[in-house]
Parts: sequence; C-alpha cells; structure tokens
Amino acid sequence: MKADTDIIVVGGGLAGLASAVSLARSGHRVIHLAPPAPPDRRTSALMMPSVDFLRQSGLIGEPADLGHALTAIRIIDATPRLIRAPETLFDAAEIGLSAFGWNFANAALLARFQEAAPSAGFETRSQAVTAWRRDGDLGVVTLSDGTELQAPLVVGADGKKSLLRSVACIATREHHFAEAALVCDLDLARPIGGASIEFHYPRGPFTLVPAGGTRANLVWIDEEAKLRQLQSEGPDRLLAALHERAQRLFGTMTLASPSFVFPLSTLTVETAGRDGVALVGESAHAFPPIGAQGLNLGLRDAADLVAAVDAADRTDPAWGIAASQDYAARRAGDLARTGGMVDALFRSLLAEMLPSQALRAGGLWALKLLPPLRRQAFALGMGER
Repeated sequence: MKADTDIIVVGGGLAGLASAVSLARSGHRVIHLAPPAPPDRRTSALMMPSVDFLRQSGLIGEPADLGHALTAIRIIDATPRLIRAPETLFDAAEIGLSAFGWNFANAALLARFQEAAPSAGFETRSQAVTAWRRDGDLGVVTLSDGTELQAPLVVGADGKKSLLRSVACIATREHHFAEAALVCDLDLARPIGGASIEFHYPRGPFTLVPAGGTRANLVWIDEEAKLRQLQSEGPDRLLAALHERAQRLFGTMTLASPSFVFPLSTLTVETAGRDGVALVGESAHAFPPIGAQGLNLGLRDAADLVAAVDAADRTDPAWGIAASQDYAARRAGDLARTGGMVDALFRSLLAEMLPSQALRAGGLWALKLLPPLRRQAFALGMGER
C-alpha cells in the first residue's frame, strides 16, 4: 500500500491547525482533515513561550497585530471564608518582561494560521473521519464519503470525544464537574489596562481578561445550573449578576457579545501517542480554564510533535510508529505536571475544609512575600521548559 502523504492531521481547531501548518512549514507533506464547525467566539491567553513558538514557526507575525498584551495578573479573594488569601499582584516587569503573554480572539488566530499554510505540500479537506486502522507501516483513515487515505503518521486533534483516540484504544481518565464556565465580551466604564483580574469565589474564579480599550473577555466559573438559569433570565438579570461579581470596580458594564456556557471536566490519557497515532490538544488533555493553560499546552504538543517528526529516520518504513512513541515520551512529563497543577489549583478554589483553605491562603501569602517562589510560579504558569 502506498502512502498518500507523510502525515494526516484530523481536527480543525487551533491545536490541530497549528500542528498541521507547522509540520508542513517544516517540510513534511500534510493532509489536514477539518470538517466545518461553528465559529469559535472564545479567546485564548497565550503565554510568551507559546507566542514565541507561533512566531518562530511562522504561524503569526507581530502579536500586537492580533492580540492584546497581558502585563499583570491581579488575584482578589472574594470568598466569605474564615481564612482568606491576600490580594496579590503579579507584574511581568518583575521578571524583566514587557508582558506575560497576549490575549487573542480564537477566530483571528484560526484565520492567521490558515494564511500561514504553505502552498505546496499542504492540503485541506472539509471531511470527517469515520474509521482508522493500522495496515503494516501505514495508518489508514476512512472519510465520510468512504474514501481511504494512508500515511505513516496520523495526528488526532479531534477533541475530547476523539474518534482516533478511541479506535487506537488509548485509555483515558475523565472527571465531570458540577461547575461550568460562562464566557462573553464586556465593555467596561473603566478599563483594566493590561491586567487580568481574577476574583476568586467559592465555586470558582470570575476573570476579566484585557481585550483592548475598555473591552474585556469574561470567564466566569460557577455551578452550571446557576449560570444557565442566569443566562435564561435575559441580559438585564445577567448584567446585574456580573456587576455584583465584579464588585462594581469597573463602573457600568454592558454586554458586547452573546454569552455561552461550557460544562467543565478533566481528561487525561495513558499516553499521547503510539502505533503511529499522536494526540494533540483536547484529544490528549482537557481541564477547567484555570491559569490559562489549555491552548498553551496544545501548542507545546504541536512543538514537540514537529520535533519528534523532524528527528525520525525517514528511511525506516515504520518511522511514523517511532515518531508517535518519541512524541509520547516528550509529552509525558509536561502533561502530568500541568494537568496535576491545574487540577490541584481548581480543587483548592472549591475546597470547603479549613486546612485546605489555610494551605491556599498560605500559598498566596508566600507568593506575595517571597520573590524566588514568585519567579518559580511565573515559570510554571508560563509553561517554561
């Protein structure tokens, strides 16, 4: 059986497209299978290592042309708990940076990635995959019209319910929370500048991320039933709740977009790749939007995938299998470390036990007062390796 291409990438989201285009720009032949999807109205806060990867890979130019700088992170403990954490400000200038990262609209990033795709060696098809099997040294995917395509390496970027992950028999652990995230854009009477503002409440954070001028992107985590009830009661009721949660620190707020509610869960895989299948993005990991780690982790997937493919011995007919195993080894530590960090942080925000509250408050006091610990937290949060 003859290969149709070097690599098949399945999934049209940001992690999948970044992987497909960066692989093609590295000189590999790629077929990208991206079935039509509704517009992604969310935003992503990308830390500087992720932004550097995008620039070095040619996926974006100057970040200021697409996004808004994140120069500080302000954390406010708004819980009524007995043991509360101090208000804490993290400033990028402390570590000699002009910004921790940049906040981008997902739709703008997606369009820019598409523009960066090379004209040769890269093909996009708007078709879904219905099956996968291994045939010797090649992975074979079946498309929705019955067509089959073969490649040594198949990349699954097809989301939390990944078909490729399932048919490749890669086991997962998943946990569903009672909480959900409500997202929308807001216009504020008083701008937040370059600071991301996090109000920590008992059921999760209420976060305002700078989006330029007086615009802010909201991510509000709370009980799913409560968020959906507020959403169903109309804009006025929702705005009243938003003003209360923001403690009216930024004056009158108005809705600048529709609101959307997303259920929250965590997902981890036993391995990110094997048998010529590599998993990237939410096919390999998913967790609540805490600490701006989701797409940052997906872009580190893409970077390690390119490195693993570049390092493969292409004279070996089974190079796709070797590349998938190398990729899994490169990703194992980062996935375990980041997943554990986000899960522990989210659960600490929800913890009602006094010892847990004391540990969290003590941790923030330590971060506030000890510069070396702050620098370590900066490095971990930014995904530095």
